[in-house]
Amino acid sequence: MRLLHTSDWHLGRSFHGIGMLDAQRAFIDQLVTFVREEKVDAVLIAGDVYDRALPGVDVVGLLDDALVRLTGAGAQVVLTSGNHDSAIRLGFASRLLERGGVHLRTRLNELDQPVLFPLGDDAENEAAPVLAIYGIPWLEPRLVAEQLGVETASHFEVTRAATERIREDVRHRSETRTVHSVVLAHTFASGGISSDSERDLSIGGVGAVPLDLFDGFGYTALGHLHGRQELSPAVRYSGSPLAYSFSEAKHTKGSWLVEVGAEGIGGVREVHWDAPRTLAVLRGKLDDLLEAEDFAWAEAAYCQITLTDAARPAQAMDRLRARFPDTLVLGFDPDGPGAAPKASYSSRLAEADDDLSVCCGFLDHVRGRPASDAEAAVLAEALEAVRLEGVSL
Repeated sequence: MRLLHTSDWHLGRSFHGIGMLDAQRAFIDQLVTFVREEKVDAVLIAGDVYDRALPGVDVVGLLDDALVRLTGAGAQVVLTSGNHDSAIRLGFASRLLERGGVHLRTRLNELDQPVLFPLGDDAENEAAPVLAIYGIPWLEPRLVAEQLGVETASHFEVTRAATERIREDVRHRSETRTVHSVVLAHTFASGGISSDSERDLSIGGVGAVPLDLFDGFGYTALGHLHGRQELSPAVRYSGSPLAYSFSEAKHTKGSWLVEVGAEGIGGVREVHWDAPRTLAVLRGKLDDLLEAEDFAWAEAAYCQITLTDAARPAQAMDRLRARFPDTLVLGFDPDGPGAAPKASYSSRLAEADDDLSVCCGFLDHVRGRPASDAEAAVLAEALEAVRLEGVSL
């Protein structure tokens, strides 16, 4: 068998205000083509298929289309819910969908109910080896601790209880046949490298879980972290198929293709997805960025730019977008001479000797550049108009 480990599709997400549905459709196209050409038997989605609990109609339609096309290409789908999904909504009609080859694991009572795939040439033999795929959805400790029979509402305790339920089911099934296990889990495992686009799971006493909770399983397909990474040969994150923050600019997006035979898990190899747009994280002085040929590659990229000019340049965004039209994030971090930390606004107020100095000081404070002569003249005119109006009253 061939399993394709994916996660964190985040359908419906935007990138700094830019809609990503077209890019996500392009990913689905790549995915379906790969499944068909490589004869993938099952696509695993380890949570966060949606970006929010109440996805839009067009977003639901995109997932519906993806599932139809994947099953039409010959693969079954095993999907569990993540912290961005609504487990109840995602799990709707799960028994009906199972008949069509889409297996949803979003409920606690489904932890020890694996999707079973016979292995080997003698698949009709009830004693033949079998692959058991289990799903651990995102577990909110405060909501599931009592149901799982644990006293401490922590991510570690509820995940340990969930994996023990799975181990017990594997032990029971192994009494009559050889069972190879694969576990999908949406969690933050120790040793994983995070990105800016992931929702923090450490709120309310929730933290990383140790890798040894997954010991004994043939393969653990993790979701939540957006960078593809190998925590151990048998425990891996597939990462998100698209970049959802500039912190992922250096990621190579893809999945893991897992080979499974009668003897168990075989080889695991990387799969790459083509990025629809390059991400550029640029830093430097405005004139250098506008003139240097070294930055020509970023002209067609989504850009995050940090200017290091000692004084904040006028019309910086407009000037940058003349060369880098898709500049989405602009920051300022002055360095060099003249970039020493400025006095606090309260201390500036204390030093101001008239209303015009207060206004000009505020302008300098909020934008990092003193008022020009023309701007000071406009402010002076406005102050004089206010003064005259007060006198006439």
